Amino acid sequence: MMNEIITNKNIKVAIAHYWFVTWRGGEKVVKAILDLFPNADIYTLFYEPATCGEHIGNHKVYSSILDKPFLRKKYQKIFPLYPIGVKSLKLNDDYDLIISSESGPIKGIANPNHIPHLCYIHTPMRYCWGFTQDYLDVLPGRIRPFAKLGFENLRRYDETTVKGVDKFVANSNNVAKRVKDFYHRDASVIYPPISLNLFRDDNLAQSKSSDREYYLSFGAITPYKAIGLLVDAFNANGKKLVVIGEGSERKRLEAKANSNIQFLGALPDKQIQEYILGAKALLFPGEEDFGMIPLEVMAHGVPVIAYGKGGALETVLENESDVSKSTGLFFHQQNVDALIEKIQYFDTIQNEFDPVFLRNHARKFGEDHFKDSISNEILNLLSDNRKNRN
Repeated sequence: MMNEIITNKNIKVAIAHYWFVTWRGGEKVVKAILDLFPNADIYTLFYEPATCGEHIGNHKVYSSILDKPFLRKKYQKIFPLYPIGVKSLKLNDDYDLIISSESGPIKGIANPNHIPHLCYIHTPMRYCWGFTQDYLDVLPGRIRPFAKLGFENLRRYDETTVKGVDKFVANSNNVAKRVKDFYHRDASVIYPPISLNLFRDDNLAQSKSSDREYYLSFGAITPYKAIGLLVDAFNANGKKLVVIGEGSERKRLEAKANSNIQFLGALPDKQIQEYILGAKALLFPGEEDFGMIPLEVMAHGVPVIAYGKGGALETVLENESDVSKSTGLFFHQQNVDALIEKIQYFDTIQNEFDPVFLRNHARKFGEDHFKDSISNEILNLLSDNRKNRN
């Protein structure tokens, strides 16, 4: 099925992604879709060539009216302007298919010719649907009323874009439920793609966990990621923590962190892999939509300590009777005491995890499975559209 799409040069595809400013999970999903459609064009609110250009290759990129250097630097703070940016995007060819990659309002891109539109949804916008208070809580009090109004207006706009999607595909059962609750639409589930490059033999941890020196966190340092919980816990227990990543919360959290906590910022993939292989475990303290990072770490044979809610429940296996058949542990209260207690327990069983079992579990989420599944969804959508036209 997948080969039918790859070799069909007559299909013109427009791929709409919320923004290309950083290169994280959502962008990796788009890269896998671009592999299927090497001639696709890209539409986005913001595009940072220095960060994303090498991954985009020769694809044409059309960015919005908001894509100015001074606005791009503040892209997360100018959310009230997103609808203006989306409305400024106009399709520049006669496409056969639109694929939107959504956790912002990009699925609202204008489609006057009613081209079949498949939306791969990472989540309905968190700051509008279900997690608004988490974002408001970290803002200065004087700003909160204005931010709250901005979120409400953006949510109302987002509601108007739902009907333009012919088919929703969610990145997890967790997100499919949100699509049903908030958009009142059904969604198929296809897990995001984990790069097959991670499964090379030289990327598998060889040393005992007890011989490694630190715990690891990496990813965006934003409010819902709950990196502040890690800082508070490791300030209290004194163990070594390495934090890789950038985000709006970094400066504040780095300022309150004790010397046993090291913030490294954004790093190249090769260095990240080296830090993964030297880690006792990945700490994953937020309620995630899905979360590719735990699987990427498992691919290296390193276990995960995760908050037992959201997407982690679909990726982390905890077998209390046989640790060798586990890929990590859950803590079930999002507070310092619960996390410290789980880390203390992990220290007593850390060498019982089986790196090969961890890797084999992660391999089930490989990008080849994603490409096959998304290809089938696309073919079904195009087939249904042809039938309806006839």
